[in-house]
Amino acid sequence: MKILRTFIILLISITSLMLAELSVAAEAAAERPEMSFFITSRGVGDGGNLGGLAGADAHCQVLAESVGSNLIWAAYLSTQGPNGVDARDRIGDGPWANSKGVVMATNLDSLHHDNSNFNWMHTRDENGHQFASRIDGNPDFSEHDALTGTAMNGTAMPDGPDQTCNNWTSNSEGSARVGHADRYSFVIPGSSWNSAHGTPGCTQANLVQVGGAGLLYCFATD
Repeated sequence: MKILRTFIILLISITSLMLAELSVAAEAAAERPEMSFFITSRGVGDGGNLGGLAGADAHCQVLAESVGSNLIWAAYLSTQGPNGVDARDRIGDGPWANSKGVVMATNLDSLHHDNSNFNWMHTRDENGHQFASRIDGNPDFSEHDALTGTAMNGTAMPDGPDQTCNNWTSNSEGSARVGHADRYSFVIPGSSWNSAHGTPGCTQANLVQVGGAGLLYCFATD
């Protein structure tokens, strides 16, 4: 009987410990913010022709829904011209968290004021994976550029030379302003996540030429 009593006490203790651990895990999962930001795991595949803003938004939406998101998503893109659109006006008010629950920014100001969370460690795709960067051990292959067409403060680039691949409808002529998702310029940290340089053209090959694949930043707007 003594052995049985000891066994029962041990079993109760183990069960209580397991229930406590499950409770802590459930609380942690409940407190972790829902994903509301990601960099796309792939581009549209047609250079700078995304089907306009609507096509880019749809790309974000499809990828988000593929991992179970029920939120409304928009691509972080600006357009130029008389009816130009600012990327910062398309993405809601925040806060935004990545797929791991890391809060990337609390509002539009923190998003655009030297945001250190936008880097290779935290800028994850919809699956929670990191993109190919120059700092991940394979310097010969990188997809660190993200299409934005946007100035550092989140507004459209000034009218003049094309920096949005004809408002995201060109896969040939023009150029696209891109950000460095890993915040690196070659191997030097500090480059802008949303406005680093232009591409030499709008073909898919042009994007690949400078370290891109037509990836987009996607934000939940609600």
